[in-house]
Amino acid sequence: MRMRTIAALAAASLLLLTGCAGASGDNAESKTIKVAATVTPMTDAVEAAADVIGDGYKIELVPVSDYVQPNVLLQHKEIDANLVQFPGFMQEFNDKNGADLVAVQPVYSTVVAFYSKKHKSLNDLPDGGSVVIPNDKSNAARALQMLANAHLITLKDGTAPFTATPDDIASNPRHLKLTQVDLLQLNTAYDEADAVFDLPSFARQLGLTPDKDGLAVEKDPRFAVTLVTRADNEKSPAIAALVKAITSDHVREKLTGLGVPPAF
Repeated sequence: MRMRTIAALAAASLLLLTGCAGASGDNAESKTIKVAATVTPMTDAVEAAADVIGDGYKIELVPVSDYVQPNVLLQHKEIDANLVQFPGFMQEFNDKNGADLVAVQPVYSTVVAFYSKKHKSLNDLPDGGSVVIPNDKSNAARALQMLANAHLITLKDGTAPFTATPDDIASNPRHLKLTQVDLLQLNTAYDEADAVFDLPSFARQLGLTPDKDGLAVEKDPRFAVTLVTRADNEKSPAIAALVKAITSDHVREKLTGLGVPPAF
């Protein structure tokens, strides 16, 4: 009797171990896709995509605190994708760093604006007023184009839209003092400057929205925040699964609920 009991226990143990090994194998087959994002709604979109990613995959949100780190991480294959930028910003990084990042899917549109704590209109800017714009090439060009459209500056003949640099300013009749700062310093500049160009994710932190508070507003599809990966990863099944998840109705509903227009 005792021998039969021992044999039964041994058989049960073997079944348990076999079951555990099977479960471990299943987990091992589930590929983790690491996606970096900075602030809402970027992080919200990634988390919503994680809710609906297809079988065999899971998404890990990698929080980052700036807009350079996610591209460096991606270039060095420490993550699989990021959601922090529009294609022009990505291309600027590629050009400066010899990288091969590629844009794979627009996710949501951005509405940028100039804001002011002191003035109700850009026309109210004083002679010699201070205007703060970003220091990266793509966003700076966007800001300068907006100032030109508002007839506060003129750009040199032949300057293509959204390509201007401060050197392309042909006239500045109000003698505006342009200062370029890092994206993360735009909110700080809001307290002191006469006008500040700001992104919606940052402006939201100040309780500002472009529709209600923007002195000049611009929305262009070429500046949609876009899912980015490396060229060697662009055609992988994992990225295909990620794209499918991040363009799902679930992500669309999440973005719409945040007041953010989806770009898919």
